[in-house]
Amino acid sequence: MPDPASPSWTPDRVRAALAVVAITDDLRDGVDGLVARAIAAERGGVTMLQVRLKDASSRELLRVTRALVGALSVPVVVNDRVDIAVVGGAAGAHLGMSDLPIVLARRLVPVGFLLGASLTHAGELPELDDADYTGVGPLFGTPSKTDAAPPLGIDGGARLARLGARPAVAIGGVDAGNARDVIAAGFDGVSVIRAVLSQPDPEHAARKLRAEVEAGRRASGR
Repeated sequence: MPDPASPSWTPDRVRAALAVVAITDDLRDGVDGLVARAIAAERGGVTMLQVRLKDASSRELLRVTRALVGALSVPVVVNDRVDIAVVGGAAGAHLGMSDLPIVLARRLVPVGFLLGASLTHAGELPELDDADYTGVGPLFGTPSKTDAAPPLGIDGGARLARLGARPAVAIGGVDAGNARDVIAAGFDGVSVIRAVLSQPDPEHAARKLRAEVEAGRRASGR
């Protein structure tokens, strides 16, 4: 895992880490089960793991974060909770517009801490100056987030990502069936819940998704 205390998150390194971001779904099989699924997903080609457990307590979220950081070689980021990410030794955090503002988060975190920000429309761009990358979406409709904004579509999402002028990962309804087109449109990677860690075989699912991402990069000459 990249050292969160090292100022080494260049744009190219961020882009590489964003290729396939697997987001945790739930703790149906306990912490050990989630860690086992995450390890399998890493074997399949996942390049980053985002901890997102909306119903977990702070104590439980910290336990999960520490377990995943200790088990994985890829960077681990925590959704919403900068405090948990820092204390848990994660590489970074991913924040939405209702979370701690990026400019304030940057003042609180160690040097080299990775900060991602959700981007759903152009009006949010002035808030993202201190973000290392953006999560643009939702591209498609998804049951994983009931309060999501209207879908942007691939073209609309790609235009928004270009306006952000920083590495961008596509979120919302992305899977192996559309990932190639998403990447070919200009995204640096895809961020998924159902397409990897919710699958019966996360390693196989991750390998299939990673293959589509690489195919999309070749199609766009990257």
